[in-house]
Amino acid sequence: MNILYDERVDGALPAVDKPRLLAQLRQALPDLEILHSTEDLRPYECDGLSAYRVVPLLVVLPERIEQVQTLLRLCHANQVPVVARGAGTGLSGGALPLEKGILLVMARFNRIIEVNPQGRFARVQPGVRNLAISQAAAPHGLYYAPDPSSQIACSIGGNVAENAGGVHCLKYGLTVHNLLRVDILTVEGEPLTLGSDALDSPGFDLLALFTGSEGMLGIVTEVTVKLLPKPQVARVLLASFDSVELAGRAVADIIAAGIIPGGLEMMDNLSIRAAEDFIHAGYPVDAAAMLLCELDGVEADVHEDCARVDAVLRQAGATEVRLARDEAERVRFWAGRKNAFPAVGRISPDYYCMDGTIPRRELPAVLRGIEELSREFDLRVANVFHAGDGNMHPLILFDANQPGELERAEALGAKILELCVAVGGSITGEHGVGREKINAMCAQFSSEEITLFHAVKHAFDPKGLLNPGKNIPTLHRCAEFGSMHIHQGKLPFPELERF
Repeated sequence: MNILYDERVDGALPAVDKPRLLAQLRQALPDLEILHSTEDLRPYECDGLSAYRVVPLLVVLPERIEQVQTLLRLCHANQVPVVARGAGTGLSGGALPLEKGILLVMARFNRIIEVNPQGRFARVQPGVRNLAISQAAAPHGLYYAPDPSSQIACSIGGNVAENAGGVHCLKYGLTVHNLLRVDILTVEGEPLTLGSDALDSPGFDLLALFTGSEGMLGIVTEVTVKLLPKPQVARVLLASFDSVELAGRAVADIIAAGIIPGGLEMMDNLSIRAAEDFIHAGYPVDAAAMLLCELDGVEADVHEDCARVDAVLRQAGATEVRLARDEAERVRFWAGRKNAFPAVGRISPDYYCMDGTIPRRELPAVLRGIEELSREFDLRVANVFHAGDGNMHPLILFDANQPGELERAEALGAKILELCVAVGGSITGEHGVGREKINAMCAQFSSEEITLFHAVKHAFDPKGLLNPGKNIPTLHRCAEFGSMHIHQGKLPFPELERF
């Protein structure tokens, strides 16, 4: 893909003597599993965004914190870059390895250390699956709220790195809103605790700073998450619409009515048909768009809210409103939505999953804009997104085997992100920037803001060894991209001049 990134990532990275480094690692860490042959390294060449592929120099699979500490200290002393990886389900190339760097796989740190029902928290290692936390808390009537569609596979360490959300993030928040504490190792291998077991901690809010930093500031070793009581009742309404614009307006109408659903999701006709063919959830395949609205809480409140939402949806132009008959149908409704991505993969050789966020009031206009861009670039777009908080996931369908289609998909994706920024939104909501959206950072942020981002990175990682070339573009590359005014004069940190 045509991407811009820190030039140190490829040609300007210092050469690494692989046999010498391998010998050093084996001497310092004789019990550490190290993959070094090409056939063993190949499975780690990408994350969930398979359009980017790089075979790493080495892959290490530690099982103890002490191994990670020693590895980081050795890499820091030898100026060897390190990229952390969890389950590899990310969709922005955030865990893309480096040809001249080590890929640190934290998947074996998969132990749930403690579930505390009295304190309503769980302490887990970074390789624990998102869904496994709720499964462990279920006997106590508790659960972990953030539920990305990949929750059956994605790990909590990766959720912290990307600030993952999910279909219930409108009411219960993103990962950052559901954390108490994160223990990390710095690039030098020093332990550091961000946050605390209390609801607040003194000093700067470094926990919020670290959450969503995409592996650029430190390595997660333990996470303390908040647990919530399971709602007594949960009901789902499914509403059909003759146009995506009407469905978009209905989202704003629900929030304007003072109702905060547990989840509020939207799908267009293409994604509805794909999901129905795959899951058989009972979706209205003739509808131009549909909304899934879940209300949860105590019985009396949920019953009243369902009636209010039903009225709002019908007044907004819904052609049909259905209340899930029972728990089994509620689960089917959500299964269709959570499997929308793989469902779309069944109807197209390839698809490019975008991730932008917009103000709710702009939903109709942006959906209309995406439709126009789809025609302009002659590529189909399936819209699936967290409508309640404006986090959109347009899926651009293409065939990489057809000359020029991948490039058209990239160009269409860039235009969609520019549209999100133009209406006051953001280039990402939960998938992160990684390698994929580094160009778009130039479109959203000023030179002063980009400089500040580099300063934060420098404070944690002066040598730039943790996940380099991701998330933050260089200033001169942004000038080449042509989307920002470059600050004239000296940068505030001499060490950042190379950026």
